Amino acid sequence: MFGMGFSEILLIAIVAVIFLGPDKLPSTMVQIAKFFKQTKETLGSFKDSIEQEMNVRELKDEALAYKKELLDASNTVKSATDTRSIAAKLTSFEDDSFMHNDSLDSSKEKTNKPEEVTFKKNKTKEDVNV
Repeated sequence: MFGMGFSEILLIAIVAVIFLGPDKLPSTMVQIAKFFKQTKETLGSFKDSIEQEMNVRELKDEALAYKKELLDASNTVKSATDTRSIAAKLTSFEDDSFMHNDSLDSSKEKTNKPEEVTFKKNKTKEDVNV
């Protein structure tokens, strides 16, 4: 108990009997026990209060994280459905579908010989064999 051995507790009890006397010793022991009980209850309620506060703080942090995620998602949806920006992209041909067609056209230009459009029938193997 409190890091004290039996001999130390016995010494304290003997000193208490000498100073308090046998008539006041029981009431003093009851008061000491009440003091320790009250201290234990106070520490327990303090511990519960701290744990509750920590739980509230964690819940608040989670709520703020969810709020941030919702705001980010809302901003993404707003930017995706913003008709002004879509119209601006369409008028400036920055849309991916337009850029894709342009890249195909530019690849044709890079070949050595441009394609000629004629109305002549191309000879096939069957025509050559006949």
